[in-house]
Amino acid sequence: MNTSVLIDVNDLYFSYDGKNPVLTGVSLPINKNDYLIIMGPNGSGKTTLLKCMLGLLKPDSGSINYHDIQPIDFGYVPQFTTFDRQMPIRVYDFIETGLISRYHPIKNRKNNKSNLINRQIEDFSLHHIAYSAISDISGGELQRTLLARALVQDPKILFLDEPTTFIDSESKNNLSSILQELNKTIAIVMITHDTSAVTDHVKNIACVNRNLYYHGRDEHLDKSLEKVYGCPIELIGHGLPHRVLKEHK
Repeated sequence: MNTSVLIDVNDLYFSYDGKNPVLTGVSLPINKNDYLIIMGPNGSGKTTLLKCMLGLLKPDSGSINYHDIQPIDFGYVPQFTTFDRQMPIRVYDFIETGLISRYHPIKNRKNNKSNLINRQIEDFSLHHIAYSAISDISGGELQRTLLARALVQDPKILFLDEPTTFIDSESKNNLSSILQELNKTIAIVMITHDTSAVTDHVKNIACVNRNLYYHGRDEHLDKSLEKVYGCPIELIGHGLPHRVLKEHK
């Protein structure tokens, strides 16, 4: 076995009703310090694959093996669309909820809990909104808050589900810089349908639309994206890469 592998997905099949497959025969490794983007259009099974890896869904068949890692080592940033912006909680307290799995409120209360939270507030420049309600902050501030909550428990791998949705271009650029720095010490897996999320520091790309069409990063990527998205796509990188839809035949 490759000792650099953290998560090994093997021949994964999944359906919600036992009849209509959402994922078919997907095999995929995630390595230590990997920066993996899982791409595909809406409804392609990307989030389902992520939930299987997180242990939230049980596959119909196939296996997911974990090496030198367990769920307590996962950091998770959910989709904006599934997050309740009206949650009655302050930013500081919301970040603290990321420590629930590590710090039992009675059995192992830790004196340094506030230090861990304050470090995230410092790292993500959240001082000015630390005691503001989640409902009162901007989309970019919420994205940084979600990251702070995911990272406060010092995970070995960070999962992000459509993190660039509903944030402006400046926030996207900031997120890209943050993830690049984080990837120096932890593995990153990002789910997205947005090809502009592919930047120079992304190490691997998986193209998924029920099946896994491609895994890696070389000259075959454009052709795989065309299969997955159902239309011609070309990636162009000069500074911040963006997508170009070629002329349809």
